[in-house]
Amino acid sequence: MADMRLPTLRKPLALSVSFFDRKDLVVPGDVITSDTGFMRGHGTYVDEEKLTASVAGEVQRVDKLICVSPLKTRFNGEVGDVIVGRITEVQQKRWKVETNSRLDSVLMLSSVNLPGGELRRRSAEDELTMREYLHEGDLISAEVQSVFSDGALSLHTRSLKYGKLGQGVLVQLSPSLIKRQKTHFHNLPCGASIILGNNGFVWLYPTPAQQEEEAGGFYTSLEPVSISDREVISRLRNCLLALAAHKVLLFDTSVLYCYESSLHHQVKDILKPEVMEEVVLLTQQKLLEHES
Repeated sequence: MADMRLPTLRKPLALSVSFFDRKDLVVPGDVITSDTGFMRGHGTYVDEEKLTASVAGEVQRVDKLICVSPLKTRFNGEVGDVIVGRITEVQQKRWKVETNSRLDSVLMLSSVNLPGGELRRRSAEDELTMREYLHEGDLISAEVQSVFSDGALSLHTRSLKYGKLGQGVLVQLSPSLIKRQKTHFHNLPCGASIILGNNGFVWLYPTPAQQEEEAGGFYTSLEPVSISDREVISRLRNCLLALAAHKVLLFDTSVLYCYESSLHHQVKDILKPEVMEEVVLLTQQKLLEHES
């Protein structure tokens, strides 16, 4: 059945003047400052003694250092970042993980919990059974342990909140849209849980009734997911895509407000341009009210 939509008169959006006068957003070639006292950081170059932006993004100042953080980029990980990734290769004593960065990340065998939470040295037997823990195509949540000199990331899953992911939906977004917070694991009141990976990979899954801690992060529930849970997860996925399309920062509050704003629309309608604009506008208004 064809979906026919007639043109409707849209209300003009009242953008504040300050939106156009923002000094912290630059495009390549914009002069950031002509003061020679500042140090040149990433995303900048000096042209005729003026500090100029070489990428489109947000100007960040730390004391005398000025750098530009690009709005669209590959993930540049830092120690402590929470990531969601996919196993791409099993190698000797390590797994290669796709984390949306320039190079594949590394998860060492010594950096994972053994099933049952045993604390001992990894043996040759553990190396032979690596594919029983994680194999190609598995999704995991992990934390960045260190960064190698070439920029590749070393991961670990030693905490029980990290490990293999079970049933759910993966949404791939830009890393610049994920807001850095103390925790990136959230149980939303709508009945689903979300992992907001710093690398732009977001994992949506039904909130488990009880946490399985005996398996050391390798247990995955394969019980059928109810229709109501699937609908909630589908709605959250469409809300994430709508927020990302309008470049709204993603964190637990913005996702929840967007979910609430979309409840009087069907799940499949959320991605229609006019519905998406209405839902995102309501979300932005709620966020402004929440901040004030």
